[in-house]
Amino acid sequence: MSLNAAFVVPHPPVILPEIGHGREQEISATITAYRAAMQKAAELKPQTVVIISPHSVMYQDYFHISPGDQARGNFGRFGASQVRVAAAYDTEFADALEKNCNEEKLPGGTLGERDAALDHGTMIPLHFFNEFAAADYRLVRIGLAGLSPLDHYELGQLIAKTAADLGRSTVVIASGDLSHKLTADGPYGFAAQGPKFDALTMDALDKGDFLTLLKMDPALSEGAAECGLRSFWIMAGALDGKAVESKALSYEGPFGVGYGVASFIINGDDESRDFGRQLKDGAKQDRNGEDPLVGLARLSLETYVKTGNYAPLPLELPKELTTRKAGAFVSLKKYGQLRGCIGTITPSRDSLAEEILHNAVSAGTGDPRFPSVKENELEDLVYSVDVLGEPEAINGVDALDPKTYGVIVEQGRRRGLLLPDLAGVDSVEQQIEIACQKAGIDSDRSDDLGGSGEPLKLYRFQVVRHQ
Repeated sequence: MSLNAAFVVPHPPVILPEIGHGREQEISATITAYRAAMQKAAELKPQTVVIISPHSVMYQDYFHISPGDQARGNFGRFGASQVRVAAAYDTEFADALEKNCNEEKLPGGTLGERDAALDHGTMIPLHFFNEFAAADYRLVRIGLAGLSPLDHYELGQLIAKTAADLGRSTVVIASGDLSHKLTADGPYGFAAQGPKFDALTMDALDKGDFLTLLKMDPALSEGAAECGLRSFWIMAGALDGKAVESKALSYEGPFGVGYGVASFIINGDDESRDFGRQLKDGAKQDRNGEDPLVGLARLSLETYVKTGNYAPLPLELPKELTTRKAGAFVSLKKYGQLRGCIGTITPSRDSLAEEILHNAVSAGTGDPRFPSVKENELEDLVYSVDVLGEPEAINGVDALDPKTYGVIVEQGRRRGLLLPDLAGVDSVEQQIEIACQKAGIDSDRSDDLGGSGEPLKLYRFQVVRHQ
């Protein structure tokens, strides 16, 4: 006995009558699908239920597995402290999973418990599951991390391995809401990425197309303000190599937040469904046919990471690179996720080649949003180089087009830049807002930041993108 099925479910507190006070009827299709999914899960008589929750303990670089024998929680923070949920933990499973993580050098385990109480991302699935299940199952609760899609996927593979090693009849429940930005009158407002993310995700879940989820553009998922994608990555890994009957059971978003329910029943093996390997192979294929600018960026960072020294410029570089000066941005992605991006708006070196050489090292080791690239990551990186044209001052937003022009915002000494043709950036307003955020400029008060009286200046530029 081992893993039998997996389920995607949302966790809106309003779904409970004690919290919704009648509003739960506005998501009646979600409730119906939720009960159908959890009834099916209970019929499989799992000994262990693994719940992956974005509201459990979360670390940037570590998957937290809840320790201890049991836990309980209530919905007091949502005004319903009388609604309580308790669960007994499968300590043997948690310990075995931690051991597997250690053996595979995947950062995960039971250390670092900050809050032992069950979170609502765990309690709501259990609330529905307990309607149908016997009381003798055990729970394993796992949080997310700020690690790559492949890391999440590999954790899922280890969950399945642990279930097989222990002979546990197991189901996985991936708890997560979809976009929180579906409507202007919702609690989080509207973003164009919201409906796009939800449509793409629900289609992928219905088809069991986990590679689409793993390769999701971060600009799209971040713009949608979702909280479930990483849960789905782990679930996908648990189903690695399995033939599954996949089905999207429902989708609703009346409160401005997307709620999706889907089921994945295992009915055999399917070696073609090894999406982790496909993700790795895709990264290697993306490197084929690199042009000289991208090749130079790769040579530069790989040399620096391996030796601590800048690479000498290759002798056979095209003349355009050695005689021309221009600003350039180097971007790194790892399995579709941004891993670093640094550049110069105007040239600071004697040639475009030297600009790329230095900016590639900065992108890999100096982007404050990410730790420095390690040597074991190099083969998984995909590079792109944007060569900037001369910025030109413009009088207003009518001169901008987010697909054609990048934008520079300037106010006093503050300056921010956003490249053109970025996934999820579909309007001039989005462009300016993001560029202002980068510069530390309040876009809502851009005419007079903090009473300075300095106007917001706009510039546009074009790029030639090499990738």
